[in-house]
Amino acid sequence: MNVEKIFASFGLRWSAGALALCLLASTSMTAQAATFAVLQQPALPTAKAARAVLLGLARAGERLVAVGERGIVLLSDDSGMTWRQARVPVSVSLTAVQFVDAEQGWAVGHLGVVLHTEDGGETWHKQLDGERAAALAVQAAERDADQSGGASNLAQARQMVDDGPDKPFLDLYFSDRLHGYIVGAYNQIYRTDDGGRSWRPWMQHVNNPQGLNLYGIRASGNDLLLVGERGLLLRSTDAGHSFQPLKSPYEGSFFGLLCTRGGALIAYGLRGNAWWSEDRGSSWRRLDTGIESTLATAIELRDGSLLLASQSGEFLFSHDQGRSFDKRQSRSGGTVAAVQQAADGGLASVGLSGVATDQDPRASAKP
Repeated sequence: MNVEKIFASFGLRWSAGALALCLLASTSMTAQAATFAVLQQPALPTAKAARAVLLGLARAGERLVAVGERGIVLLSDDSGMTWRQARVPVSVSLTAVQFVDAEQGWAVGHLGVVLHTEDGGETWHKQLDGERAAALAVQAAERDADQSGGASNLAQARQMVDDGPDKPFLDLYFSDRLHGYIVGAYNQIYRTDDGGRSWRPWMQHVNNPQGLNLYGIRASGNDLLLVGERGLLLRSTDAGHSFQPLKSPYEGSFFGLLCTRGGALIAYGLRGNAWWSEDRGSSWRRLDTGIESTLATAIELRDGSLLLASQSGEFLFSHDQGRSFDKRQSRSGGTVAAVQQAADGGLASVGLSGVATDQDPRASAKP
């Protein structure tokens, strides 16, 4: 196992520096505990929740929802000025969150946890964990045991059961209230067509023979795209039935993918690397970001400009579709794991030091 995979097993990106080390220290003992009691222990209320390590941030209508260590979920209804803690049934670290509207949302995290909310993040319930995910993988492999590669798939699925629920989910994509995917370490990918009431292992639909970590999943038009470690790029053109590799321009890991409203793609990752495609991922050109820090997140702002943020807190704005970038440091002065444009047009971010807001004049248009 390489260093990056070790960190990924805790839902981390090994290049995140202090952020990764902090989370590793806070979760490694939990991940090794035989009983995995945190899967049944609700997140504890704490007055310091807004300063906790947070990894994911999403919009639920005009509300901001942040997720992070020990099952902490925070809600803000005033564009990030104040935050309150939601009720969560587990106390494992959460890595990513997405809402399809103001009410329906999902969060994923360590130990194979998937959470769902129907009330804008006020309350959550567990839909899946690593134990159930492994059992589903065994059931699917047993059904397909007589197919090509069936014996190997069954052995891998049984190994998941033996390992216990130690593998995190790292990202998710839902197209609507019913249809979605969750992805994570070691080629983990599961699909739902009923809003998460049931999940199907989808690993055999992904051409990833080395079992590389899947760090991001997004949709662009009718395509679904996956990015991962060691330059992994995969695309589905058949509604997710199969994911085939794309020729990668880069051997380092991609940690995320931005799909712009105009159909362009930006894959981003280690050491400031970002790559642009205008032909659905068939070819790529390198973007000159001018930084060496790992890029953690990217969004398209309401005015059509692009924002890439590094884990060391550098904000890169582009008003010409990635041809050039205007760099500045986040006013929060801390690390950045995720960023969103709030309802008032300002920027909210989360990271090692919790939540932060940053009123940027280039992103101040009202919705």
